Amino acid sequence: MWSLKTNCTVCSANPAARKHRYRARSRAGGGRMVSRMDEDNKLQFPSLPDTKEDLLEILPGLFLGPYSSAMKSKLPILERHGITHIVCVRQDIEANFIKPNFPHMFRYLVLDIADSPVENIIRFFPMTKEFIDGCLATEGKVLVHGNAGISRSAALVIAYLMETFGMKYREAFSHVQERRFCINPNVGFVHQLQEYEAIYLAKLTIKRMSVQLDRPFSLQAGMPGSRKRSLEEDEDFGGMQVTAAQNG
Repeated sequence: MWSLKTNCTVCSANPAARKHRYRARSRAGGGRMVSRMDEDNKLQFPSLPDTKEDLLEILPGLFLGPYSSAMKSKLPILERHGITHIVCVRQDIEANFIKPNFPHMFRYLVLDIADSPVENIIRFFPMTKEFIDGCLATEGKVLVHGNAGISRSAALVIAYLMETFGMKYREAFSHVQERRFCINPNVGFVHQLQEYEAIYLAKLTIKRMSVQLDRPFSLQAGMPGSRKRSLEEDEDFGGMQVTAAQNG
């Protein structure tokens, strides 16, 4: 398995972070690190970017940034990066100034999420993963943004890495942070991401068992008794809006 070492990427949303610097070194020796998965997966992550742009590439085709990276004035940058899909994260009270600016050009997933420690963000993880997977499967590129690109949107991207690549929370957080240094999910989101680690690992275990036994996959079958948040609650898709690019 691959390992992560942090390296600073400047975030315009947090200029104070510019004074922090880390060096990336692989286990084999020094030098600039290009993260990669294990030998079976063969996925190579992009090298650490030398850029001051708001939107930063976390994985091939997956970008993270603030709302300013998706404003009307940034259309040339979005087009240059080949963005086709956008996940817009906002609270209902932010809808007047955080909104889809190009509904006829990009496919949007609009999520109503408050940046609050008591917000249940886990319930948005499955739909976000489905949206991102659908984009990447068609060789598209997706930008995930909230207001500052620090808490809500970062938590969604971290969760995507965790479930897609079987990463633990700390590994996924480190990978995202070394590309967008200023990320800082609120304490409630951090606790839920740590909780989600157990949830998705249990789901993967059950799925593997069902394949071995040649039985249909069931989320309920074999789930251990637990005080963890229920899967029914976590997968209750609420506060979501999807808009597709239209011709004309």
